[in-house]
Amino acid sequence: MARKRKRSLGRKITRWVLITLLFLLVFSSAQVLATRFINPPLLGAMARLLPGSGAHPARGRGRRWKALSHISPHVRKAVLAAEDQRFLWHHGFDFVEMSHAMKDIFRRKRKRGASTITMQVARTVFLWPSRSWSRKMAEAYYTLLLETFLSKQRILELYLNTVDWGAGVRGVEAASQKYFHIPSSSLSASQAALLAAVLPSPHRWSVKRPNASVRLRQQRILRDMGKMPLVGVH
Repeated sequence: MARKRKRSLGRKITRWVLITLLFLLVFSSAQVLATRFINPPLLGAMARLLPGSGAHPARGRGRRWKALSHISPHVRKAVLAAEDQRFLWHHGFDFVEMSHAMKDIFRRKRKRGASTITMQVARTVFLWPSRSWSRKMAEAYYTLLLETFLSKQRILELYLNTVDWGAGVRGVEAASQKYFHIPSSSLSASQAALLAAVLPSPHRWSVKRPNASVRLRQQRILRDMGKMPLVGVH
């Protein structure tokens, strides 16, 4: 009798686990599919309202959604040159950069970032600000969904409209208006490279007062921009 009860309880637990997993799969897939047609709210900024997040949401400086075709092609090229040069060819994970990052860890060198643009979109649009393993697993999962359901053009558009460009500045249009007082469609190659140069640390580095490190990054980005085509994201 006791064995039957245990088996019955085990089946119930298994069934509820499977139902929960199925619900999460359907819900998360619907979330990502919706972003094919609907511009998402700044969910990452909203998550910063959660207790203990230690941050504040962007305060809406010129927060207007810009279609990829209405953003300067220099910006599109600059962020790829700075953040993810293999964006057009990988499927969400840049294993070359991951390998380099692991080697740097083993050699105890300064850590390098290995997040792709798709991973950053997953983190900013759908997830909470945290460095926990559960967040990293969720980030990997949403990265797969984004690459499965969305085009590269749409992923880049999501990135450019949600990326953090400093205190109270979220998205390329807000950054362009604040730092250069022009629409993002009018940004020059030099301006775009300067914006991209601060992306690794937008709250520590300044577009208005760039230090030597930012200027060096800007020049490197400009050189890389001259080498790489923007096939597939025009």
